[in-house]
Amino acid sequence: MNAELYVDVSPDQLSLALTEDKRLVELRKEQSNIQFAVGDVYLGRVKKIMPGLNAAFVDVGYEKDAFLHYLDLGPQFRTLNKFLNIASTKKGVIALHKLKSEPDIDKKGIISEVLTAGQNVLVQVAKEPISTKGPRLTSELSIAGRNLVLLPFSDKISVSQKISSKEERSRLKRLLQSIKPKGYGVIIRTMAEDKRVAELDKELQILVRRWEENTAYIKDVKAPGLVIGEISRTSALIRDVMNTSFNAIHVNSEDFYKEIKEYVALIAPDREKIVKHYRGQAPIFDQFNINRQIKALFGKTVSFKSGAYLIIEHTEALHVIDVNSGNRSKSASSQENTALEVNLAAADEIARQLRLRDMGGIIVVDFIDMQTNENRQKVHERMKQAMAGDRTKHNILPLSKFGLMQITRQRVRPELYIRTQETCPTCMGTGKITPSLFWTEKIEAAVEKAVLGLKMKKLNLKVHPFVYSHLKKGFPSDVLKWKFKYSMGLRVLPSDSLGFLEFKIVDNEDNEVDLD
Repeated sequence: MNAELYVDVSPDQLSLALTEDKRLVELRKEQSNIQFAVGDVYLGRVKKIMPGLNAAFVDVGYEKDAFLHYLDLGPQFRTLNKFLNIASTKKGVIALHKLKSEPDIDKKGIISEVLTAGQNVLVQVAKEPISTKGPRLTSELSIAGRNLVLLPFSDKISVSQKISSKEERSRLKRLLQSIKPKGYGVIIRTMAEDKRVAELDKELQILVRRWEENTAYIKDVKAPGLVIGEISRTSALIRDVMNTSFNAIHVNSEDFYKEIKEYVALIAPDREKIVKHYRGQAPIFDQFNINRQIKALFGKTVSFKSGAYLIIEHTEALHVIDVNSGNRSKSASSQENTALEVNLAAADEIARQLRLRDMGGIIVVDFIDMQTNENRQKVHERMKQAMAGDRTKHNILPLSKFGLMQITRQRVRPELYIRTQETCPTCMGTGKITPSLFWTEKIEAAVEKAVLGLKMKKLNLKVHPFVYSHLKKGFPSDVLKWKFKYSMGLRVLPSDSLGFLEFKIVDNEDNEVDLD
């Protein structure tokens, strides 16, 4: 499998696209200034205790108070609170191996026994703000690395269930037992399989240092305030998914290129060369066929094989996916075989769609009816196999007698929704047709206004690829005429994301110029 990551950096948004064998499998679009990411550690202040929910609402700086349940406090909450009290009164590193552990809190206790309104507490974002809800918090803190997850205030060592070899699990557990500092627990991730002790020891030291350096200055943090920020989203995705199949990472920003290259050099020194700086004129997602796949994959109806298609509906409570055979040929030996073939192919596409759209919560799939239990079991096994590569925690139930499959998938961030409906390329949604087919007069008027009205000496003009071909056609072309007429630097760029007669004038930093 050939995996490639494409990073599109714009002034207000960061877009990440992961492809496997040129097929888009993951897409993330996030605001550049996003806060309250999963993994961020905050010094929060308890706003109110809710005995009926056995939970508390905590102010971490978000517009809505975050939710902290008693069961998410962690057994060593009293030790964490003791650490916070010490760190709030003096600067410097507090060695956890010298900190005497307090007794575990009662598993069946109540929140008012350990928290009071107005109290400061160290918390970590477990689930990002979704819809009308604030962040979900936990006090079982962790610092994630590529091979290991560090757990302060714990002594346990756990191994990923995805490492199936008993010998390898025992080897890794013995290694970590010998190098783990006192006062810390460790979760050994799947990526640690077959890794040498020197590599694991180096990463463990980096994680411990990160914890100590950030918590050494808690005294200077005023609640609510950030204590430990998660690494950038791009670096986090690389940390979690990069393996030997990763072939290239394409980045269109020089600053992000340097950051990613440094991070890859840290976690995999021999793979540094796979990071490539994209300098092409066309938008990176257009150049590598990402935008075309997005338009085909994010609609309500998704085609997947020989005319078969999915219909994906979203409600507040759950997601519903309907499998349809469409206009498939009738050449199959029987209706049962046709249903099985379509359902097996649908399972592969559904697994891709769940990962691509980051759909979470309850998903109900209405497969085509099959008569035999054996075929229903085949579809269930195929779905489990297709979702084996999904890093998000999930559970898949067998098909019911009505042909329905229920899937639960952990939701930690808002689902990605992309509107694929486009404005009419001829009238631009106005219902009126402009007499000029290619609208060159209007484009030239906008260029003239940017040059004469806004005094721009250099500008970039983004247009649909068809319009780009028209403007560059002939000698002298329209573009060349405008350059000479207005004595300015003009660069025309084709963009698949624009409508047929839509255009944008942007500056050198890709910010759209306001001509009104």
